[in-house]
Amino acid sequence: MAWALTSLLLVGTVLDVVFGDGKGAVLTGLATLAAGAFAGHWTLVRPRLAADETGVRIRTLGGAHRFSWTGTIVRLRSTRRLGREGVTLEVERGDQLFIFGQTDLGADPRDVLDVLTAMRDRSAGL
Repeated sequence: MAWALTSLLLVGTVLDVVFGDGKGAVLTGLATLAAGAFAGHWTLVRPRLAADETGVRIRTLGGAHRFSWTGTIVRLRSTRRLGREGVTLEVERGDQLFIFGQTDLGADPRDVLDVLTAMRDRSAGL
């Protein structure tokens, strides 16, 4: 979807350059760059979180991080803003904290926590 939006914005920018004014072309050009950066980020760092019985792997723009289950804390954080509740999954290891929302995970963070907890328990032999 992000690449489709970027493509549509690019067409709009080109049309604005050819038929419109310069100020509109600048605005649509900036929107195209922003949508393209967003789409590129999502393409490069997918999947953001992967797990198996040995631990978790987290991908960021800075590279991949692999952590064993020992010493890794996984928890949910609920916040309330503007009357809406937001739930995020936090993975903490030492001084590093990674926060994942539903968009990052592709699923409800509560469901992902259940799966991660089951994997951790299996790896510990529980």
